[in-house]
Amino acid sequence: MAEELNLHSLKPAQPRKDRKRVGRGMGSGKGRYSGRGIKGQKSRSGSHYMPAGFEGGQMPIDMRLPKLRGNTSADAMPIGPFRTATQPVNLRDLEARFEAGAEVTPEALVTARLIKNTKIDIKILGSGELTKKLSVSAHGFSKTAKEKIEAAGGTVTWLRGEPVEKKPKRSKAKAPVADEVEVETEVVEEATPATADEAPTE
Repeated sequence: MAEELNLHSLKPAQPRKDRKRVGRGMGSGKGRYSGRGIKGQKSRSGSHYMPAGFEGGQMPIDMRLPKLRGNTSADAMPIGPFRTATQPVNLRDLEARFEAGAEVTPEALVTARLIKNTKIDIKILGSGELTKKLSVSAHGFSKTAKEKIEAAGGTVTWLRGEPVEKKPKRSKAKAPVADEVEVETEVVEEATPATADEAPTE
């Protein structure tokens, strides 16, 4: 028969366990080093709260790995503060969701549920075929997509301006040495002084 539950018979479902009280003398069972051992990193306070990626003092992996040059340059994208991202939209999706003559804008793409929002730049890709005349406005276009849209009679509008093609950088290789050209030199005979016999006569 179960014991009757009263205030005097209340007890926790699991027996209580006294907390560990360290540093209370050698006779307490947890005195002297308080369970931390002798010296070393883990005997210090705060030793268990190290920054992410801490490797015990050795050179961390993010510092051992090689870095891309120019991470603060726009040419080094998508590395550094100039990191960019775009959300792609293919031509086959425009073919299926829009009627001929429609104006495709970022807001129209959200309405057509092709993108979630307009916070991220949009890039039109050339996957699929386009047979409808559309006026497409986006932040970027692939070369194939631009050609297909214009071939179908549509127009392309760059929302951030049409990108400028960069000139290829000149290599630092030495210029080829021109072939040596033989230059014909005229040989001039040195005039010899006239002798007494060959003196000019009047």
